Amino acid sequence: MKFKHVVFPLLCALAFLSGSCAPNIEEKKPNIIYILADQWRASATGYAGDPNVRTPNLDLLEKESFNFRNAVSVIPVCTPYRASLMTGRYPTSTGMFVNDLHLPPSELCIGDALLEGGYQTAYIGKWHLDGQGRHSFIPPDRRRGFEYWKAAECDHNYNHSHYYTGNSREKLYWDGYDVFAQTKDAQQYLRDHADNEKPFALFLSYGTPHFPHLTAPEEYKSRYPLDKITVPANVPDSTINEALLREFQGYYAHCEALDKSIGDLLTTLDELGLAENTLLIFTSDHGEMLGSHGVRAKAKQVPLGESARVPFLLRFPSLHGGKGKVIDMPLNTPDIFPTIFGLVGLSVPESTEGEDLSPVVRDGVERENRGVLYMMPAPFEKGEYGREYRAVKTAKYTYVRALDGPWLLFDDETDPLQLTNLVFNADYSDEVQKLDEKLDDLLKEIGDDFRPSQSYVEEWGLVLAPHGSVAYSNEMDTEPQIPQRKAKGQ
Repeated sequence: MKFKHVVFPLLCALAFLSGSCAPNIEEKKPNIIYILADQWRASATGYAGDPNVRTPNLDLLEKESFNFRNAVSVIPVCTPYRASLMTGRYPTSTGMFVNDLHLPPSELCIGDALLEGGYQTAYIGKWHLDGQGRHSFIPPDRRRGFEYWKAAECDHNYNHSHYYTGNSREKLYWDGYDVFAQTKDAQQYLRDHADNEKPFALFLSYGTPHFPHLTAPEEYKSRYPLDKITVPANVPDSTINEALLREFQGYYAHCEALDKSIGDLLTTLDELGLAENTLLIFTSDHGEMLGSHGVRAKAKQVPLGESARVPFLLRFPSLHGGKGKVIDMPLNTPDIFPTIFGLVGLSVPESTEGEDLSPVVRDGVERENRGVLYMMPAPFEKGEYGREYRAVKTAKYTYVRALDGPWLLFDDETDPLQLTNLVFNADYSDEVQKLDEKLDDLLKEIGDDFRPSQSYVEEWGLVLAPHGSVAYSNEMDTEPQIPQRKAKGQ
C-alpha cells in the first residue's frame, strides 16, 4: 500500500506535466485596438484605388486584414455613428440621430461591457457623446466604462486641441499636431500594458481628416500640388476651382499624416510582440463628399457613397493567420459591437441590434444576399440631397427611399461613382421592388416606420438649433448650439 501511495502522486505529476491532467487554465483573451478616423471616406486609400493619396501603411495592413469594402455608416454623421458603435443599436432606437446629444445612461455601452468582461479599457481622442458642450469636462462616471482617459468631447483645432484626463477639470492641450501626439500616447499605453495579465481594449479616436483641411501639416500638404490632383469624374466641372482643390489637398494631407501614425502604432505592436494576439480594426465614422455630385466639399450625411461608405479593415492574426481577404458582404455600424465580442469570446449583450459577423472572419465564408440599413431621420444638409431617407446597401446595389417613395438606385459594381440613377429604369423595376421589400423587412426588425423628421424630434423630446441640427460658429466646430433633450413625450 505504501508503494501505491508513492507511485500514484508520481504518475499524476507526470500526467499533469504532459497536460492530460492539467487544470482548465483560461488563456488570456485577445487585446483589442479600435482605430477610428473622422470623415475618412472608403475610396480615399491607395488600396481602394484613389490616384492621389499616399497610404502605404494602410495598404500593407489591408493585405493582412479582412477588408469589408462595403461597410457603411448607419448615419453618416459623427454623434449618431459613435452612439451606434458604443451600443450596437440603431439611432432610431436610442434617439441619437443628430449631433451633440447626450447618450442616455440607460444604454449599455461597449466600454462597460468590456470592463465587465475582464478588459482594461482606454479611450484617447474625440468622444462626441456627452452632449454638454464640446469643451466641457466629462467626469469618470460619464465615460461609459473607459478607465484610461485622454479625451475631449469634440475639437477640430488640430494644432491646439484639448483633452481632459483623470479626475482633473484642468483643460490640457496636445503637443503640436494632435494626431501625432495622440499616437505617441497610444504607443506608451501599449508599452505600459504589454505584460499585464489582463487584456486591454484601446479605442483611438482621431479627429482627422475631418475639416478644417487647410490646417494639415505643411510638410504633407506640399506633397499634393494643386495641379497634380485628380478630381473624380462625379465632381461637376463647373464646381472645380482653386478653393475646392485646396480642400482636396488638405484632406489628403490629413490622410497621409494619419497613415504615418497608424504605421508607427503597428510598429510598436510588432516590437512588443502584441500583434499576433491583438484584434485590430481601422475604420471611420463616415465619409465626405468633397464636391462629388455637386454637394459641398465638407458635407456628409447624404446617402451617396462618398458620404455613407467607410473603410473597414479587421486584422486578427491568431485567428486567420494574417492572410488578407476582401469581403463583399456589407457591414453596418450596429454589427461592430457584437462582432468584436464574438471574436474575443465574450457573450454578446441582448441589448445589441446588430449581427455578430465573427463566423465570417473565422470561416472566411460570406453571408449571401445580405443587405444593411442606413438612414437619415433628421437631415440638416440643404439642397437636393437634404431630405429624410432610408437606404439598403448590398454587395452590388445602393437603394434609397425618400418619404415620397423610391429615390435612388445605383449598381455599385458597374457604376462605383454612382453616376446613373436606375430607380426609374424599367429594366430594374424588379430589383427596385426586391430592394424595397428588403428595406421594409429591415425597418420592421428595429420598429422604425419611417416618418418625417419632426415626428422623431418630438418623440425624443429634442429642441434643435436652427438648420435642423446644430449651428456651428466657425470651421473649428468649437461652440455649437447644443440640442436639448426634454423628457420623452413632453
